[in-house]
Amino acid sequence: MSYILKDLTQAECFAFLEHSRFGHLACCKDDKPYLVPIYFAYAKGVIYSFSMPGRKVDWMRANENVCLQIDQHGAGKGWTSVVVDGRFEEFPDTDLWRNERLQAWSLLQKHFDWWEIGALKPQPQATASESEHIFYGIFVREVTGRTALSVD
Repeated sequence: MSYILKDLTQAECFAFLEHSRFGHLACCKDDKPYLVPIYFAYAKGVIYSFSMPGRKVDWMRANENVCLQIDQHGAGKGWTSVVVDGRFEEFPDTDLWRNERLQAWSLLQKHFDWWEIGALKPQPQATASESEHIFYGIFVREVTGRTALSVD
């Protein structure tokens, strides 16, 4: 089987983002990369996600430049991959950020397991007196993509 590789248009990349919900987020601190899986929702130039405190959030707070990669594999019939260059922005639980937090929650909660990756930790966490839930956005700077189409 052979494939034809095709660059996606920006419109095709954004349409792919709108229908995707799982990807791999890369962040970097002190010239050291870190890559993690995330669930997300996309709307109007912003990728919304959720996390608990940890390395990913600490590193994004230290360096707002992030990259998200999303792919989809056909059943032996090719693949599509989109890469987003973006800027991390945390939505703290304050009046100033209430609308962004509500937007993130309203988009994410449409899927029954939206919270799983962001909330699971390998060890039990101490219970805090205030919410440690972190909603954040990745503001898209650039998006590129490719698809490999099978040729029979």
